[in-house]
Amino acid sequence: MNAHTQSRRNFLRQAGGGLSFALVFGPAGVVNYRRGLPDALAPTDSPDTSAAEHAFGAWVRIATDGEVVIYSPASEMGQGSMTALPVMLAEEMDADWSRVRIEHSPVEPAVYGRGWGGGGRGRGGSMMTAGSMAVRGYYMNLRLAGAQIRRVLLDSVAREWGVPVGELATEPGLVVHAGSGRRISYGDIAAFAQVPDELPEVAESDLKSPGDFRLIGHSVPRHDIPDKTDGSAVYALDVQVPGMLYGTIVRSPVHEAAPASFNEAEVRGRPGVVATVTLDYGVGVIAETVEDAFAARDAMEIRWAGGARAEGFDSVAALAAYTGIADGPSQGRPMSESGDAAAAMAGAARRYEADYFNDYVYHAQMEPLGAVASVNATGDGAEVWAGTQAPDAARGAIARALGVPLESVTFHPCYLGGGLGRRTMSDYIVEAVQLSEAVRRPVKLIWTREDDLQYGAFRPMSLQRLTAGVDAAGDLTAWTHTVIGDGRGLLASGISIPYYDIPNQRIEMRTARHGVRTKHWRAVGHGPNKFAIETFIDEIARGEGVDPVELRRRLLRGTPGAVAVLDEVAGMADWGGGPPSGRARGVAFAERSGSLAAGVAEISVDEASGRIRVHRFWCACDGGTIVQPHNARAQIEGGIVNGLSTALTERLTLADGRVEQSNFHDYRILRMSETPEIEVRFMPSNQPPMGLGEPGVPVAAGAVANAFAALTGRPLRHMPFTPERVLRVMEG
Repeated sequence: MNAHTQSRRNFLRQAGGGLSFALVFGPAGVVNYRRGLPDALAPTDSPDTSAAEHAFGAWVRIATDGEVVIYSPASEMGQGSMTALPVMLAEEMDADWSRVRIEHSPVEPAVYGRGWGGGGRGRGGSMMTAGSMAVRGYYMNLRLAGAQIRRVLLDSVAREWGVPVGELATEPGLVVHAGSGRRISYGDIAAFAQVPDELPEVAESDLKSPGDFRLIGHSVPRHDIPDKTDGSAVYALDVQVPGMLYGTIVRSPVHEAAPASFNEAEVRGRPGVVATVTLDYGVGVIAETVEDAFAARDAMEIRWAGGARAEGFDSVAALAAYTGIADGPSQGRPMSESGDAAAAMAGAARRYEADYFNDYVYHAQMEPLGAVASVNATGDGAEVWAGTQAPDAARGAIARALGVPLESVTFHPCYLGGGLGRRTMSDYIVEAVQLSEAVRRPVKLIWTREDDLQYGAFRPMSLQRLTAGVDAAGDLTAWTHTVIGDGRGLLASGISIPYYDIPNQRIEMRTARHGVRTKHWRAVGHGPNKFAIETFIDEIARGEGVDPVELRRRLLRGTPGAVAVLDEVAGMADWGGGPPSGRARGVAFAERSGSLAAGVAEISVDEASGRIRVHRFWCACDGGTIVQPHNARAQIEGGIVNGLSTALTERLTLADGRVEQSNFHDYRILRMSETPEIEVRFMPSNQPPMGLGEPGVPVAAGAVANAFAALTGRPLRHMPFTPERVLRVMEG
């Protein structure tokens, strides 16, 4: 047995309870027989069925009527992971997809985690759905689990029929014996299947070759779309619990401030009010109805204290002051360094330098935050319903907030209407628990859009200062990149340029602290950093009189896959041909989540208003194996739209420490009428899948800025490119 086989066996033993076999009789039965599947890991919220079911480990149940239930550990926030992950398991299991039902897995990271963010392969880990990690993080392990379930089915039939297992094969939902013509359904096998104490070995050689895929690489209907279409999909705000109250919170208008006092007696005396709860950063009110809760909230008069760092903070002035930080001394060792950038810069024939700015960005997920929590009468346990990107982290946060063991918290994952990184935080879920704890009754906590904007956690504003040196032969030999912003980990991604062949580089980050809540936003730092890098590359190309695509081809010469992606998008956009009159095209390249992407934007500019219109956008992507093509295309398209929205319209500012925007009338996101025609093409690949949720974001802004420069001869260096800023640039 080789090391790879052993590690996979260990994975399946732990993540599948040793591929245990459980016979669960329906409502008419009274016997539950389980072998090797701990009760704590057995799904507890599955509907009763009239057919007997066999649990093949923690991942799959097969009913005697042929229905296959597959548990999905990924949060479904519109990105399709709840379909893509079961597809990978069903492919190797040879399940009949028409008989597959998908359910949320229990929140047990030791079983259903993917090993990222804790633990290693085969030892559980994080269940967080973020960073475009779901498909690529589970791809091999779920395929191996499916292959092992298939082998158990084959072995069981071989024993039952008295034939060599090598004479058996599977078709979707069936085991077949070609020699005798016999066929048996998975449902019938479930009536007698057995799992030996020693698991059958499964190696990568046992997995299907791509040419044999029936599901992977072939689009199937999304599991969540019918429920979302007919209104039966359950979000946290849909949950109704007997005896439920309603809660809302007034949070500090200045981050880090706390309530010093409020008109508590008056608020508690209002109709329907059950209780008020003072938190570190706000005051909550709990009432019998939504209307009573919000009326009491509106009547609150709170005196705030603290928030010293953010008090008086002006984000516009602070961003302008970042240039002084960039001019100052280094704050320590660089993030990365190769060659001697200073010497190469000193000896350069020509030097380039530019500063690029980005404002704060709000997550703007479609569904505002909310959760339902029910703390029991003794305060030593809770049941919670919420949509979150990190159900395991949320469950742990609840246990810590109550000071109870993790096992005392039951967590029900719900659909979530978008996440974009905001829902990796558990603050809104803990708030619901705190309100419920105060009254020991179920409480539905509701955030308004205004709450979410005012007390959000934003992508940091930042300054990117880039310098470059070109030698006498026209080669780019020196590169420095200094990023200034609040939130080191939120701005680090995308700052490196691993695919560009520049021998002398120095990359540094300098931090500024403002007391403003910040958080990961789709593609994290790739959005602002790749905007700066790709726009700067084009400025160098213009200065050197080189075509921007050709300059990138030279810089990417050490990575043939990247060159192929660049050439593909150039062909898609007819880069060598001229755009329609009054328009121009710009190109950008980025790597994110293991994927390589290149985009071309075609734009025009209304010279009177300064409004940029993106007419067409082409994107080529090498994302490895594409598990679900239609959905993968939608992921890239969604990333491009997000990227264009932050490039053209999204801007959050603070004055006197307070967020100035309150809703979508003054925090503008890209409208449907402003969305361009988008064409996406994937490069053929048999490599494992890479992340596709984020690569579309970082190519968008650079491509638009470069198209603007091609059209006007002037650079755009401050994102978003609002009409006012565009007019100032055009006026010089």
